[in-house]
Amino acid sequence: MKPSLVFRLLYLVFTVFLLNACDKTVEQPNIVIVFLDDSGWEDFSPFGAMHIHTPHVDELAAGGTSFERFYVPQAICSASRAALMTGCYPGRTGVFGAHAPGDRGLDTTFATMGEVFREAGYATAAFGKWHCGDQPDTRSHARGFDETCGLMYSNDMWHRHPEHPEFWGQWPLQFWENGRVVIEEVDHAEQKQLTRWYTEHAVDFIERHADEPFLLYVPHSMPHVPLYTSEDFEGYTGQGLYADVISEIDWSVGEIMKALRQQGVDKKTIFILTSDNGPWISYGDHAGFTPFREAKG
Repeated sequence: MKPSLVFRLLYLVFTVFLLNACDKTVEQPNIVIVFLDDSGWEDFSPFGAMHIHTPHVDELAAGGTSFERFYVPQAICSASRAALMTGCYPGRTGVFGAHAPGDRGLDTTFATMGEVFREAGYATAAFGKWHCGDQPDTRSHARGFDETCGLMYSNDMWHRHPEHPEFWGQWPLQFWENGRVVIEEVDHAEQKQLTRWYTEHAVDFIERHADEPFLLYVPHSMPHVPLYTSEDFEGYTGQGLYADVISEIDWSVGEIMKALRQQGVDKKTIFILTSDNGPWISYGDHAGFTPFREAKG
């Protein structure tokens, strides 16, 4: 394609964008982002899962677009999340790895998605794993999200870590809600409920904000290890714990889709399902499936 034609096309796209931005009659779409943790390329039926039935993700893919050639900015939790929140590469944000408890996190000079959408008049919520900082000014509730709940970092950063319990046990794995701790130390019983809790908060948020534009960010803790699922999904698939976890995530997607339909806002909602990076294949049966040799990368 000739450079002059490329320029004209870009100019046309930019002009249309500006016209839409200036036209106050254009309805603002709702945005739902379900962001998984360490999910594999072949964990869901549309991408080749052979033994895990994921009907709700199948429905989402059939009614939308499946991207089969794309890249995440970094193969690790915090760096990928900071990039999603800001639209900036790790080299710009300075977030390259995974924040530990007590780390400051994403610098507040970078605007987050929550801050940008809230300024545009959106109701905003983040229910799930944040992992972009756990200090008062870097927690999700301080970074543009009106309603929040979940863990500040990965669910394996706790006193039951299989290799370094003494190190990670220095900090309690807390469950936060709207800027305050509501569970001082998450243990097995609470881990089992994480997917369900995030989903219930998401559905409730949709029901209360259906009459206004909203940004709903649901960064699930699963399927990052340690794997947990609620009692309803224990042994659900007969294919092992990992498959049960993926089935509960599929249920979560279905519940959110159902809430959108029931409130009559599904046709004006952009729904995105993706993962921060690929699977942690060194965990064997507790890791996702991928045809790619670099796994997380």
